Amino acid sequence: MQTVVFSAIGQAMQCLQRPELEPGEGQAIVQLQAAGLNRRDYWITQGKYPSIRTPVVLGSDGAGTVTQVGPNVSSSWLGRQVVLYPGIDWGQNPAVQGPSFRVLGMPDDGTFATSVAVPDESLFDKPAHLSWQEAAALPLAGVTAYRALVVQGNVQPGQQVLITGIGGGVATFALQFAVAAGAEVWVTSSSTRKIQHAVSLGAQGGFNYRQTGWHKELLESCGPMDLVVDSAGGTGYGDLIQVAAPGARLVSYGSTAGRPPELDLFKVFWKQLKLIGSTMGSPDDFAAMLDAVHRHQIHPVVDQVFSLDDAATAVAHMADCPQFGKLVLNCRI
Repeated sequence: MQTVVFSAIGQAMQCLQRPELEPGEGQAIVQLQAAGLNRRDYWITQGKYPSIRTPVVLGSDGAGTVTQVGPNVSSSWLGRQVVLYPGIDWGQNPAVQGPSFRVLGMPDDGTFATSVAVPDESLFDKPAHLSWQEAAALPLAGVTAYRALVVQGNVQPGQQVLITGIGGGVATFALQFAVAAGAEVWVTSSSTRKIQHAVSLGAQGGFNYRQTGWHKELLESCGPMDLVVDSAGGTGYGDLIQVAAPGARLVSYGSTAGRPPELDLFKVFWKQLKLIGSTMGSPDDFAAMLDAVHRHQIHPVVDQVFSLDDAATAVAHMADCPQFGKLVLNCRI
């Protein structure tokens, strides 16, 4: 089998041949058709992710066909087209992941390969209306967006929703899920092109977060937001508190801009805001997300497809976030 191995920080990933995989107890082998990239992969290669272990095959997202099953795995999986739940060992509490929870693609070898070994609980039937590339784009970003927006954010039809940093994989899925839920969605970005693309997907409009006073323009244009879904944090977090309606929910699933320098607690308690954290999602969240994708016939936005042996170029492409939607690897070589 062919793999793309990340060996050390500062070194380019290498395409290496490895022996074919054999399933252990409770495992299945999936012959991959496509793998999705995430910012997580980029941060690992930059040494900016906790507990990095090498060498490792990166990649949390994959779609393909089950070719082998190990002991205590139903043979009914053989030959089925699947999309992979990207977490391992979420635990028994649906409200929060357990202490042994981890994400496929470090420390466990992931999907930047022609095959991958996963626990059978990671196997889910691929939505029939999706291509291999679309299915591979879905897992990590899709379940993260679904949990943040639906499970934690409790989005409702007719509500005003603000999604920050549109163009990123999670934010783009959050937009699609919110539109499907009947919400009125607004977005932020520093790119006019990305805002226009968001409007083509159903957003009402957008605002340039680098423009001074953008939050005042939002309030004047469309009024306060019932739900804000954010991945940045940083100095702009105070603006999100400003645009939040009384009783609103602010869901954070990342902090790419760092910690907020200060928090206006007066506005938080006086407006009775709910500040909510969200991380990835449980297998039940993943199943519910796939059901929503099927019911609403949602197609993930795939920005660009690379070959497996060009994985290093694809990961480097994420440095400046030029893409709208997801980058995908073609794993069939």
